[in-house]
Amino acid sequence: MGQAPVKTVSGGLVDGTAPGRGDGGPRVEGTGPEVGGSATGAGGSAPGADAPVLDDDIPGGCTAREGFSRRQSVRESAARTYARALPIVPVRARGMTVEGADGRRYLDCLSGAGALALGHNHPVVLEAIRKVLDSGAPLNALDLATPVKDTFVAELFRTLPPGLAARARVRFCGPTGSDALRTASELVRAATGRNDLGGRDADVVCLPLAQDRPDLFSADASALPAGVIVEPVQGGSVFPAPDGWLRRVRQLTADRSVPLIVDEIQTGVGRTGTYWAVEHSGVTPDVMVLSEAIGGSLPLAVVVYRDDLDSGEPSPHAGTFRGNQLAMAAGTATLAHVRENRLAERASALGARMLHQLRSLSDDFACVGEVRGRGLMIGVELVNAAGETEPGPPKASERPVAVEPAAEGPTAEGPAAVGLTAQGPTAEEQAVGELASVVQQECLRRGLIVGLGGPHANVVRLLPPLTITDEQAAAVLDRLTDAIRAAAMQCQQSGARQRGRTSPRGAP
Repeated sequence: MGQAPVKTVSGGLVDGTAPGRGDGGPRVEGTGPEVGGSATGAGGSAPGADAPVLDDDIPGGCTAREGFSRRQSVRESAARTYARALPIVPVRARGMTVEGADGRRYLDCLSGAGALALGHNHPVVLEAIRKVLDSGAPLNALDLATPVKDTFVAELFRTLPPGLAARARVRFCGPTGSDALRTASELVRAATGRNDLGGRDADVVCLPLAQDRPDLFSADASALPAGVIVEPVQGGSVFPAPDGWLRRVRQLTADRSVPLIVDEIQTGVGRTGTYWAVEHSGVTPDVMVLSEAIGGSLPLAVVVYRDDLDSGEPSPHAGTFRGNQLAMAAGTATLAHVRENRLAERASALGARMLHQLRSLSDDFACVGEVRGRGLMIGVELVNAAGETEPGPPKASERPVAVEPAAEGPTAEGPAAVGLTAQGPTAEEQAVGELASVVQQECLRRGLIVGLGGPHANVVRLLPPLTITDEQAAAVLDRLTDAIRAAAMQCQQSGARQRGRTSPRGAP
């Protein structure tokens, strides 16, 4: 990030203007039609609010950013993840636009790892937060009943799959997805009285994609698991679970009275094109684990479950901050806005168009493998950094699977989330991870923030806010395509230099 900012890409300004415009007119952020032709989901950017501001326009802009980053590296743990890959110091954000301390503006396709369903600082979220602050209400009420919580629960139940909503109970817990997964595990253990699986230390099973695992469903009731956890879309690698497979798992668990737990931490609240991703399959789960977007950008997590699973036993993961009133107010505003403005349907239609265009990249770039996803949860897998061959998509049985429930935040972004073998990645696997890192940096130079995931951090992940406009989507696709082109050229040149160094002396 020490380089001067790139000012033009494909004829357009890097920051705030879709490539190809270059006319200084209306910018990407806050322009273009919203859902139903209204601007209710835009995030309220003022005209010209995201006009490009480059480093050379702000005296000391780079110095300010570098100073923040330097102090962070001295004061914080070396375990930082996002800060290493994305050397940005955000100081302002609105909708899909993030402005750094250096004055540069970026289109944010990371969205707080999916937590910002409406983007940054959406007006309805800010209004809900201010209303609570101005009311004098307590900001933390533990698990006491409050008007804010009552409204949140009512709105949440309004959105649930009908088969679950009629018999739903909700348990508030610590504010992270990990807290909610632990709470769900404890819930089904208490409800079923099962504490192990065939003598192994596994009381709740995380089922790999496209595997029925009939061995887990023994005729011996004492060997049955306390529950089965599935992700409708596997987060790190962005593998959608086949609908037929989910229905099969539902049948297997229902026949054996094993609670089915669906992890909707990242897939929920319209992200995949239905309000809850499990609805694509028509499956009604026994338990849903919710976090991220349900807090409207603030920390909140809950477990929703069928009422007959309620044991009444307190959870050790209940959490001091389970009564966060600001998060409940922001969550209510977000849940209602997504529902009332049909943003899930918008995500389905726009996501399908984006997937269609991204899949054509494999025709132009040998390093682009499978492009997959659902709605506005999209992954572009990079393969064979040398670009000499293009392996086909992995078979379902070969796809990377989470050893433990995928956590939110940095752990879901890197190799550690998927459980690499003890031997570590091969040279080719390491190379594709390095290629993905170059793509991420090239995106950043072009004013686009993306995440990485997958077993070798070789999947470029797109999680834009549900309020993304058509114009913004076009800018994302243009910038990503240009970044892949630049990264592929770098890898080809690097490969050529490497081959030249290893060629016998005198060889051409």
